[in-house]
Amino acid sequence: MRVLHAVTLHTPSHAFGGPTRVALSLSRGLIERGVDARLVTLGDEFEGPLPNEVEGVPAQLFQARHLIRRFGVAGITSPSLLARARRLVKSADVVHVHLMRDLVTLPIALAALQCGRPLVLQTHGMIDPTERLPAKISDAFGVRRVLRRADAVLCLTETERRNVNAVVEPVELTNTVRLANGVEPQGEYRPELRASSHGGPPTVLYLARVHPAKRPEDFIEAVPGVLGKYPEARFVLAGPDTGGLDATLARARALGVDGSVEYVGALDRTAVYEHLRRADVYVIPSIQESFSLSAAEAMSVGTPVVVTKTCGLAPDIEAAGAGRLVDSREETGGGNSAENGARIAGAILELLDPAVHAAASVAARRLIHDSFTIDAIVDHLQKVYADVRR
Repeated sequence: MRVLHAVTLHTPSHAFGGPTRVALSLSRGLIERGVDARLVTLGDEFEGPLPNEVEGVPAQLFQARHLIRRFGVAGITSPSLLARARRLVKSADVVHVHLMRDLVTLPIALAALQCGRPLVLQTHGMIDPTERLPAKISDAFGVRRVLRRADAVLCLTETERRNVNAVVEPVELTNTVRLANGVEPQGEYRPELRASSHGGPPTVLYLARVHPAKRPEDFIEAVPGVLGKYPEARFVLAGPDTGGLDATLARARALGVDGSVEYVGALDRTAVYEHLRRADVYVIPSIQESFSLSAAEAMSVGTPVVVTKTCGLAPDIEAAGAGRLVDSREETGGGNSAENGARIAGAILELLDPAVHAAASVAARRLIHDSFTIDAIVDHLQKVYADVRR
């Protein structure tokens, strides 16, 4: 069986984040089972020729053309990809599109419908009701059509299922399937507090795109509260800068904590896990996080996490005792970021207690092992493919 995974963008810095990482992870899992899984996407920021393989996955990359820069990834496309879309989908037994409102994944999904190929959509929390004019035009042009006619629409959570369904109302979707994100099993882990085990100060990690939507400034707002008890604590900010780095570092300087904050930039797959293993606590302050693959990766190596209550993984984390949940609110007048930071600091301090940390670390690893390994997710996905092909 040949499966074509279509995702919007791949860059050396992994600037597009989760959807591309999920597509690669699923493809690798399928390849290990003997499935011919391939990736089609746009490539950008590469020096020299675009690669024909990404992290062990055969890939066909087309050079990204920026039509409307202010729209970000929604404003990029490739005439060459559009010209070859029908040929690409005809070569596949299943077309798996990581859908967003863009000029890459939507045309490929429409081509799959036109060519009669089994179509699986995965929305990653990116398709929800909105009043933004470009999104409404995209919905009218094709998003509603592909959602209604796809053989399966994969949703991470019940909240995502409701949001996707609201886009196509008054039609009720009957093709939705719950499919969580999965992470690859990791080696041995140490449940004890890493700061105690290596004799150094505690390390707190933010690892995600540095973008205002991820709320990295809330992470910085937590620094003073933690330094009050652990003056030597280190705060590592990791991930590609996608529009939020300057403001985040400026906030650190304004708070006088920039000496305790280190920005290490975008990380490759190996370095991601190295930093997760070295961290004592992982923090993702985003309030619109449908799953947070990086939080799952942190837990897979036994690193407790701090997430907001609106994170898609929050109920699982709370039930397992794998970290701490915090309330978080949008900025309305400049005060809430500091309040959010204070709550995050309190959660970090709880998890830096050795006994609490040890229990949360064991629970985190067990949660991923029992519910979110890539093997279990790919097993489920193969059943979905079998159903849609029938």
